[in-house]
Amino acid sequence: MREVFVVGVGMTAFTRHLDKSCAELARSAVQTALADAGLATNDVQAIFYANTAQAAIEGQMGVKAQHALRPLGFDGVPMVNVEDACSGSAVALNLAVTQVGSGQCDIALAVGAEKLNTKDAARRFAAFNQPEDVAAVQAFVDAHMPQAEATPIPPEVLIDPAMRSIFMDAYAINARLHMAKHGSTWRQIAAVSSKNHGHSTMNPLAQFQNAMSIDQILAARVISWPLTLPMCSPISDGAAAAIVCSRAALERLATARPVKVLASVTRGGSGRKLDDSANAAVRLAALAAYERAGITAADVSVAEVHDASAFAEIAHTEYLGLVPFGDGAAAAERGETTLGGRIPVNVSGGLQSRGHPVAATGLAQIHELVLQLRGEAGARQVAHARIGVASNGGGFIGVEDAICCVTVLGK
Repeated sequence: MREVFVVGVGMTAFTRHLDKSCAELARSAVQTALADAGLATNDVQAIFYANTAQAAIEGQMGVKAQHALRPLGFDGVPMVNVEDACSGSAVALNLAVTQVGSGQCDIALAVGAEKLNTKDAARRFAAFNQPEDVAAVQAFVDAHMPQAEATPIPPEVLIDPAMRSIFMDAYAINARLHMAKHGSTWRQIAAVSSKNHGHSTMNPLAQFQNAMSIDQILAARVISWPLTLPMCSPISDGAAAAIVCSRAALERLATARPVKVLASVTRGGSGRKLDDSANAAVRLAALAAYERAGITAADVSVAEVHDASAFAEIAHTEYLGLVPFGDGAAAAERGETTLGGRIPVNVSGGLQSRGHPVAATGLAQIHELVLQLRGEAGARQVAHARIGVASNGGGFIGVEDAICCVTVLGK
């Protein structure tokens, strides 16, 4: 494989874009990435476009990339449409990196775009109520809720049934099992969310930009205990894009500020047992990515991880080896994963606060890491950042993500 570099990134604000289509959001992110790289549309030789919900919400089933991006002038450029749930754009980047690394082309574009907010609530929720997805999560809940109930819900907790999400039920079960096994506390899990909401105040593209204390997090409405509303990712609209190139192409770009792709690894879930954390898909993908990059977890300067819930961040930091197994919640409370701490995590605000436009999330993580490694992250800049890692999960089957992707970038 040839060397591959990220030379351009772009991202819209993540928010409720009621006045924009999914295609408009995609075009905006792509134009920003092209400008960032100093490239024109006719320089791009291949495009990988990720989207998950447009079919359910806008009724567009196929050739989404072609309809979205041809208006920008990408005549004749091959476009591959990618659907891998929340991992869509991380997988799109993996395909773009593979295309360039294998010598099939010199410049490739990865895009993730999602438009989830609409005045038609039935269409919006149709994107999340796919029968096989719901059945897979329900099977997990039915199988493992009895174990979770060994960690009882505090009697003073009031649960709003109207806010219930079966997907958050699954995260809550894992959180309660972690509490029982490792002694992690509700307050420690809330510390993750408080940290990320604080980080987002420094990110002008974040959906939420309001700091929240641990006590405020704990006092919010409970979705599925121990997860309160601010501990869960919101429904978001937005797009993100990244352009990757070979060294030969890089040498033609006079103004480039390249970041090297050290590794990009995708892996599917398995039939492992729930307590077999050593064989979790994200864990195995991380180990493969570190080996390919020639690093260890101790070399990582900054991480962006898939915190669809506060507990998900805890799990990912443990799978990535950034903290020991069982210590993720306590490490967050100690400030280790806060900006200025030992290993800053989700300095962008993460899914909980930056927002989570499903298929755009993976490239939003890359956008943040590129800014960090260039030293262009402003008030949220991690000092001396040299190695960044992103972990992104999509879907749920059995006891874990249906697919995940771990990406390592280097200065």
